[in-house]
Parts: sequence; structure tokens; C-alpha cells
Amino acid sequence: MDINLLTREIIHEHKQPFLLHGAGGSFFEAGISIGNCYSVGAQRYMLFMGWQTPPGGHWRGDIGRIMVRPDLTLEMDGDVAFMASDEEDSVSLSYPWVEKTDNGTFKMWYGSTVAWDAGNGEMLHVIKSASSRDGHIWHKEGAAIPYEIGRAQAFSRPTVLIDAVGGYRMWFSYRSGQGEAYRIGYSESRDGIAWTLKLDQVGIDVSENGWDSTMIEYPYVFRHGHNTYMLYNGDGYGKTGFGLAVLDDNKVEKSDFL
Repeated sequence: MDINLLTREIIHEHKQPFLLHGAGGSFFEAGISIGNCYSVGAQRYMLFMGWQTPPGGHWRGDIGRIMVRPDLTLEMDGDVAFMASDEEDSVSLSYPWVEKTDNGTFKMWYGSTVAWDAGNGEMLHVIKSASSRDGHIWHKEGAAIPYEIGRAQAFSRPTVLIDAVGGYRMWFSYRSGQGEAYRIGYSESRDGIAWTLKLDQVGIDVSENGWDSTMIEYPYVFRHGHNTYMLYNGDGYGKTGFGLAVLDDNKVEKSDFL
């Protein structure tokens, strides 16, 4: 979908998918959930979560990588996961986000399941970080965002901005573990490794009524011109539509694109 950010108008809706899920037995056989794009030299890449639903087992994910061509067509970068489960992340991986730093290195934040049930009926799914010198080989650095059982324990979809002085700002989805649906949370860091949870400073919440009144999730924050925008999903994991929010002096103005 192409959108005019100034007029909030939908310019064009692409009816056909740009990329399909994989064949049976592949690491993305059950679906693709995109992270973001980053460039290494002249090549632009898109990372994504590849979904699997093994027979008799729990759904799970690995991280894959797509090559983005100059004409915006997409091609899988290999037949196997770009980042798969290992000793550090033994259960499931999700939603990667990559930023290139001022010194030319790369930082990644991604989701990792610790347990499907943390003892209160909700999973413990945390956000971890990794670093790379070349954008291809990654070194995992462990947990990034602090979690708290019963307050913020099921995280997903990190989206990060690096400010002019080198600080880091992250928005993400999270569930408390007390039965509430997804909300959008916020955290800050000086180095992109050690983060402080600041849920009360997120600046956005569910609406009093309408399409995003019970759930908001899967944020994607980006800058355009002099503004900072957020795309996010509404009720039912986006079944009711997605919206656009604008950060303005710590206040958020919402628009919806159903």
C-alpha cells in the first residue's frame, strides 16, 4: 500500500503479494512477518520472522533474510534460516530489527522465547540484541529489554530509532501476563545494549472505542521530513486494520487506514 503521509490518503493498494510463504517443511512454511530493511554496500536486505506450525507441536519461528532488488522485487537470500535456534535461543525467534551505527557496525534486536508458560499462563518472550561488523555474521549479546513477570513479559516487534546524540529509543508490543491484550511499550538506552523500561512514556494507548480499542501492537516507527511516525496494528492482531500515529511534542495524533 502506498500512502501520502501529508494528506493521510491511500494512493495505491497492491493486490498481489510481493513474496509468498515457503513450501511445506521450510522454515517459513506457515508465514512471513517482516522486521525492517538495512543495507550492506549496495545490497538492501529485509529480515523477517519465518513461522512454523509443526504437527502436534507449538508454533515457533526463525529469522530469515530477503534481498530487496532496486525495482522493489523480493528474493529469498538462501533456503535456510539466516538466524536459527541454537543454545542461546533454544525455543523460538521472532521479529528482528537492524540499525547501522555511526561507526559502521550493525545492531540487531529480536525476540526470543524463554518459555511458553512463565507460570501465569502467559509466555516469557524477551527482546535480545546482537551485533555485527559486516551485516552478515552476527554475535549474540543476550537479553536487552528488562522484563517483569505480571507487568511486561511477552514482548514482540521491536522498532528502534537512534537519535542525533547517539541515544536509542525503542517501541515494541508487550503483554503483561495478567490477561490483557497487546499494548505498545517504550524503552530507552544510551548504548543500545543496556535498556531502561519506560512504559509510562510510550505516548500511545488503545482508543476509547472503535477499531483499536482493545489492542494495539506491532509498531513500526520511522522518520520522514521533520516528523516521527508510527504504523501499528489494531484489534485482533490487525484484523480490524492498521493505523498511523504522529509524535508531536510527546503527544500522539492517530489516523486509521482500514
